[in-house]
Amino acid sequence: MNRVGFIASSLLVVLALLSSMLFVVDQRQFGVVYALGEIKDVVTEPGLHFKLPPPFQNVSYIDKRLLTLDSTDVEPIYTAEKQRVVIDWYVRWRISQPSEYIRNVGIDERAGANQLNRVVRNAFQEEINKYTLKDLLSQKREALMADVKREVIEKVRGAQPLGMDVVDVRITRVDYVEAITESVYRRMEAERKRVANELRSTGAAEGEKIRADADRQREVTIANAYRDAQKVKGEGDAIAARNYAESFGKDAQFAQFYRSLDAYKTSFNKKSDVMVLDPSSDFFKAMRGSGASPAPAGKK
Repeated sequence: MNRVGFIASSLLVVLALLSSMLFVVDQRQFGVVYALGEIKDVVTEPGLHFKLPPPFQNVSYIDKRLLTLDSTDVEPIYTAEKQRVVIDWYVRWRISQPSEYIRNVGIDERAGANQLNRVVRNAFQEEINKYTLKDLLSQKREALMADVKREVIEKVRGAQPLGMDVVDVRITRVDYVEAITESVYRRMEAERKRVANELRSTGAAEGEKIRADADRQREVTIANAYRDAQKVKGEGDAIAARNYAESFGKDAQFAQFYRSLDAYKTSFNKKSDVMVLDPSSDFFKAMRGSGASPAPAGKK
């Protein structure tokens, strides 16, 4: 029984020892083997690998994928004409030499990102001082990014290599600092208001001009119409007077009778009209039949 337990215990110890000597490297990582705190080997090929058991050898992993570093600094940078601007940028980079990276930078990707951020920030500060704001917003931006990339590569590959490759450097935004931006917006707003007020004033003046012209044309049209109406009326009155004169000349008694009928029509226009006149008045002369003989007795 003791022998069986000894064999089982021995197998467990051997299995534990073997498991501590095996490690797997993912295709997205570097495997760094340490021997007593020093880098012994860097495994770049994915798969199952062997090492000595701890504490003789240990393994750690570093990402070898293409990484992106976005800017987080909001401090202004001065252009060639001393304009303060804030830029947003990003860098595409990867760890290419794990041994140099660990010795000169750190054991994880965050340490490299922090150091690379300072290098890129200094490169942008140095290069933007050579360009105007207009250049940053024009096609010269490409030349600026190329210069910054070249300078960053020189820094990371300098006398103390950082063990990383910089693939690309890009500017995503160029803007004034907040105080200047607010001032620019206020000036733009004031300019838009000035233009709007000018357009409203011009429109009001044009409206008054159009209304005045319309009123003038209306007065002229009314005056012409009144003139033509008076002319027609005068011609009608002249014709009527001529007809009356001719009627009086041909048959004075019929003319007088016709005029009396017009007077009756005008006087008795409504049923409610009441007139108080002397029956012997000349107004009823036509109704009485002037010059007619008295009606026979017993007839009305």
